[in-house]
Amino acid sequence: MRLTVNGREVELAVEADTPLLWVLRDWLNLTGTKFGCGIGRCGACTVHVDGRALRACTVPVGQVEGQRITTIEGLAAAADHPVQRAWIAEQVPQCGYCQPGMVMAAAALLAENPDPSEDEIDASITNLCRCGTYPRIRRAIRRAAGGD
Repeated sequence: MRLTVNGREVELAVEADTPLLWVLRDWLNLTGTKFGCGIGRCGACTVHVDGRALRACTVPVGQVEGQRITTIEGLAAAADHPVQRAWIAEQVPQCGYCQPGMVMAAAALLAENPDPSEDEIDASITNLCRCGTYPRIRRAIRRAAGGD
């Protein structure tokens, strides 16, 4: 199987039904993508596939062959994506476990909708944060969008 991950082409001997999450973490050692619930609800495993936010725990790797996969490690070479900078400025993370998936979801939202309303943010960012930093998450998204 051939994949393009973070701009790099890789070839793997892996079953097509293996969840993308495990290919990223176990085969490619890209551990920024986290395992949370395993059923696509929490969003800790959010990555971009051809620019769309997808939950890697529920996506079979065979389904994304030939598409561009971006993980948190590949979002920005110097970890300076506007969302990452806003996350730091707003001190979003508390425990930090959900944050890679949250950042990836926010980056996908802003790429599609550069000036989302509060309702659009709430509708798009369905990732769960066990620490409850949602007010800081919303502020960081607004900041990254240029709204603060």
